[in-house]
Amino acid sequence: MSAIIYYLTLPFIYLLSLLPFPLLYLISDGVYILIYYVFRYRKTVVHTNLVKSFPEKSAAEILVLQKKFYRYYCDLLLETFKTLTISPATMLKHCSIDPDADRIFKQLAAENKSVIIVMGHKGNWEWAGNTFSLSCRHQLYVIYHPLTNKYFNGLICKMRERFGTRLIPMKETFREILKNSNELNATAFIADQSPNPASAHWMNFLNQDTAVFMGTEKIAQKIKYPIVFVSVKKLTRGYYTLMAEVLQTPPYTGNEGNITETHTRKLEADIIAQPETWLWAHKRWKHKRV
Repeated sequence: MSAIIYYLTLPFIYLLSLLPFPLLYLISDGVYILIYYVFRYRKTVVHTNLVKSFPEKSAAEILVLQKKFYRYYCDLLLETFKTLTISPATMLKHCSIDPDADRIFKQLAAENKSVIIVMGHKGNWEWAGNTFSLSCRHQLYVIYHPLTNKYFNGLICKMRERFGTRLIPMKETFREILKNSNELNATAFIADQSPNPASAHWMNFLNQDTAVFMGTEKIAQKIKYPIVFVSVKKLTRGYYTLMAEVLQTPPYTGNEGNITETHTRKLEADIIAQPETWLWAHKRWKHKRV
């Protein structure tokens, strides 16, 4: 059944990817009406996350922010399909690399330093991977969760790898990083998902007790690469820029959890600066401290 659904929807997905941007966003406006007003996709989750994260905001402000998020979310879904057919030049036009970020990665490459990239589900993180692979000397590896549907998993992998990015299944992270240690590379961790509460680092994040993955910190301590925080800022509809900041370089100092808290605080500030472009539909706070 999954194969039938995949092959029935595949032509429609490719058709969407070929549409000019104005028409794509017109369709996105229609999808927004369906998702927000008709299907009410995860509205309770989104509303609860926003209210708890921004207790200082009024009900009217939360409602405005909620609607802005859903508009961004619909754009993000359709923009992702664009990756199937978009040209490299158009990709870089719609998702540029900030000059300061470009200088950072060029300097690290000149010093032959591989890096760990840490980021969140903010802006268009899918386009950011494409832009990095098109713009930087480092071979980009992205840690990801394979989908259970092998057909759609293959499609997602095709989109993400189209411009040279390579994928590493999460369970194989450390082994693959060691295997790739002889090349100049950047390994990207999207570190704002919900980890096992028993092995997580707990901290206050967006006004809530939050479990945070320790994997980025533990791997950084073992391989001793510089840690670079990457932010994807939305400039206007359909346009983003990739920004970067070197957070820590080896030898690392501080207590256990210092690296994790540092990159999580950067993400928190990033979200507060442009809150509608974070993935509020994710059940980020489903776990409680054990």
